[in-house]
Amino acid sequence: MADSRPDITISAISRQARRQLAAAGVETPEIDARILVGHAVGLNRAGLIAESTRAVSDIEAEAIARLVARRAGGEPVGRILGRREFWGLEFSLGPDTLEPRPDTETVVEAALDAVAGKSEPLRILDLGTGTGCLLIALLSELPTAWGLGVDISTGAVRTARSNAAALGLSARATFAVTDWTQPLAGGGRDSAFGLIVANPPYITTSACRSLQRDVAYWDPDRALDGGADGLDAYRAIFSDIGRLLSADGVLVVEVGHDQAVAVERLAVGHGLLCRSVRRDLGGIDRALVFGPA
Repeated sequence: MADSRPDITISAISRQARRQLAAAGVETPEIDARILVGHAVGLNRAGLIAESTRAVSDIEAEAIARLVARRAGGEPVGRILGRREFWGLEFSLGPDTLEPRPDTETVVEAALDAVAGKSEPLRILDLGTGTGCLLIALLSELPTAWGLGVDISTGAVRTARSNAAALGLSARATFAVTDWTQPLAGGGRDSAFGLIVANPPYITTSACRSLQRDVAYWDPDRALDGGADGLDAYRAIFSDIGRLLSADGVLVVEVGHDQAVAVERLAVGHGLLCRSVRRDLGGIDRALVFGPA
């Protein structure tokens, strides 16, 4: 058994970690300290409370010190742990994937509302799948649905496929490497998709240079950079969506905080009609729901 330090309890080392992260300018030092300490000692939030007076072993203390130092240096918690929760599910991350964030759950909510009441089996297409979080979250809620996730990155597709397997959804989730909609088939009654979702890169190239270090240093550039005006990916998606979306299908896309009007204008120009706009928890227009005009 590893030696313990009777004078350092889980509670004490958690406070120490919290102070260190706060001093480093971390925005959520209490939450991050709790997650990192819990990971090192193998306890969830309830366990940390129940065992707050337990002594920390030397090995645990050293592990906590390494984790906290990485976070203080700017590495996001999700990257440190190699995983991130999304829609109540745990997703492994990779160097070629974005770290899923709570705002993107708005896309899942909007998509589920848009297809509610449909009884026929649903075919879902996830463009720029990354970790697979959108497709997998939707499949977890729609037991008769099948989905295809595509990404230009081989590494991202590998990660998404692994996440689907870990969550028991491999039988209903397929992944492929392709640049947006090319060379996907579509347009026929049996091949079109009833639901298409996308969280494309939408940050302008100039703004990418001034992103917070948690994002800029750790999320892949091509999953962030949407071109000079942030709309390049939407143009690519909308230009080819007609042959992929079924006659009564729904397209749901995530947009940046000031892009809803511009994205809707682009979509209308390609024969789509905006059915609804869903706001995230911060009150920002985050998910646009389109259907054929």
